[in-house]
Amino acid sequence: MDLIKAIEQEQIKQDAENFHVGDTVKVYFKIVEGTTERVQPYEGVVIAKNNSGIRRTFVVRKISYGVGVERIFPLHSPRVEKVEVVRRGRVRRAKLYYLRDKVGKGAKVPEQIRGHKGI
Repeated sequence: MDLIKAIEQEQIKQDAENFHVGDTVKVYFKIVEGTTERVQPYEGVVIAKNNSGIRRTFVVRKISYGVGVERIFPLHSPRVEKVEVVRRGRVRRAKLYYLRDKVGKGAKVPEQIRGHKGI
């Protein structure tokens, strides 16, 4: 068991968790198409973070052509190049699954005022 933890420690990214639930983020994800490799940005709201350690994942939701699209990213994956915070959100819960039922302006997360941690 100790050997597994040692291997996982090597693969964990440092400074990877610079965002929280409710933040609008841009995830730069490597896509392999045949022999070519490119980086594709995916921008949306973080609605959940799950697990811990090397298995940590986060769910990003965006509206694409009027349809809600959610994607689950492994935080410590070598395919996730970087996660850039576009704007901070002010939320009061850990999971924002209620956004799935909201449409239009109701689906927006209020922006956090700089310097404050929230309510």
